[in-house]
Amino acid sequence: MSLFGKFLGVGGATSASRVLGFVREALIAAALGAGPVADAFYAALRFPNLFRRLFAEGAFNSAFVPIFAKEVETNGKESASRFAGEVFSVLTLVLVALSALALVFMPILAATVIAPAFRDTPDKFDLTVLLTRIMFPYLGAMSLVAMLSGVLNSFRKYFLAALAPVLLNVVLIGVLLFALRTDWPDRTIGVALAVGVLVAGFLQLGLLVYGLMRLDFGFVPQRPRLTPQIRRLLALAAPAALTGGIVQVNLVIGQIIASRQDGAIALLNYADRLYQLPLGVIGIAIGVVLLPELSRALGARENQTALTLQNRSLEFGLGLTVPAAVALALTPAPFIAVIYERGAFTAETTEAAAAALAAFAVGLPSFVLIKVLQPAYFAREDMKTPMWFSLVSLVVNAGGSLLMFPWLGHVGIAAATSLAGWVNAALLGWTLWRRDHFRPSAATLRRIGLVFVSAAVMGAVLFAAWSYMQATFLASGILIRAGIAALLIAVSMAVYFGLAISTGGIDRSMLARSVRKRRGGNAGA
Repeated sequence: MSLFGKFLGVGGATSASRVLGFVREALIAAALGAGPVADAFYAALRFPNLFRRLFAEGAFNSAFVPIFAKEVETNGKESASRFAGEVFSVLTLVLVALSALALVFMPILAATVIAPAFRDTPDKFDLTVLLTRIMFPYLGAMSLVAMLSGVLNSFRKYFLAALAPVLLNVVLIGVLLFALRTDWPDRTIGVALAVGVLVAGFLQLGLLVYGLMRLDFGFVPQRPRLTPQIRRLLALAAPAALTGGIVQVNLVIGQIIASRQDGAIALLNYADRLYQLPLGVIGIAIGVVLLPELSRALGARENQTALTLQNRSLEFGLGLTVPAAVALALTPAPFIAVIYERGAFTAETTEAAAAALAAFAVGLPSFVLIKVLQPAYFAREDMKTPMWFSLVSLVVNAGGSLLMFPWLGHVGIAAATSLAGWVNAALLGWTLWRRDHFRPSAATLRRIGLVFVSAAVMGAVLFAAWSYMQATFLASGILIRAGIAALLIAVSMAVYFGLAISTGGIDRSMLARSVRKRRGGNAGA
């Protein structure tokens, strides 16, 4: 399958997970509202999720995939199997020890880290401790899932690993539908959701074990010990974990500053949820596929292949992100209104959230660029350079938020986030250029220029259409509003893709090959 086809496969699976995530959130809101059980569940889920993002998905994959992919490429399956067994054993030992400590000291962790404010409400605090204890082994399951995903991705098997997160949403939606039909009390729903999270973690692990069996690749766990390769893995994972930690610190700083304005945190969350949809689908697809592909190419010293991979990734990322950014920046209000505006979410709230979404949208291409450029460092086992650039972005984000918040409010925080993203992307790109590790080809630069032109024309048409339909939209109910929003999306897509494909901004031959291969694969399935 072509690189573009792989992006589409991973993006499709990620899209399914994101859509089901919206359904899950709506059902939790219907079942628990914003009451104490919902507070306890989200606080409890945040703790294992934080560790998962820092270590399992971020640091571990960034360090493990390049080493494992090069091991496969240079020394073959047998050596890679031995290395996987060593990693599995050490990882399992660390996870068991960490889980045991966390389960024992969970009341202290809840009182100091997870939800210290809950101590004033003993019932909520006790429920948070219980739910966190139930869900904490989810971290162990997801860490092993991250490892097995890295193995599958290194063998160019991407779909199952991308599909695995769907299982969490499917399980929780099933729990919530059953709970709503049988009228469970709130506390029972909270406990059932926590159990559902744990069950989903092990289902995801089972799915990837099945994927390895289909691949006919296995490994035998070794006696846990710090071999030279394990030491190398840990040395690479440490700065990658710090990079992920800086991202989380950025979020915390923004939340602290936003807390000075009533409702600002909620407004930023509403806007963030929408702009994360294209970012998650496109960015995750690129991140999942590009790192192992690039690691294998560099491991085999196929420098031209590596350059082609980066050019195609850059074209794919900007080709889909730039029009999304233009649409969300110019006309954020109809999308916010259709999804959120009902009940306590008034037209004034829509206007405030839309302003934040527009500010976030300006930075959307930069965050996808980061996903394109960082693998060029990780594949070369350079974890420290992206770490330093993330630290610079932290300073820019915090400083920008402090400077802009007094006169722009919550919109200033969103604008600072976008500014920090562009600074990070610029530093990554400039350093790769200076080191001669990646310089976009003339064809790629031409396509990117045509993408921007096509997106600009699309933006003009979209803004004109929205100006014409705005009065009708504001005076109508949800069905008419949804229809207008869908029409705006359809017109935008027709204009943009029509121009981008006809002018060559999107590579027609690559698109045609991907469609033919996917049809061929579906026909043979």
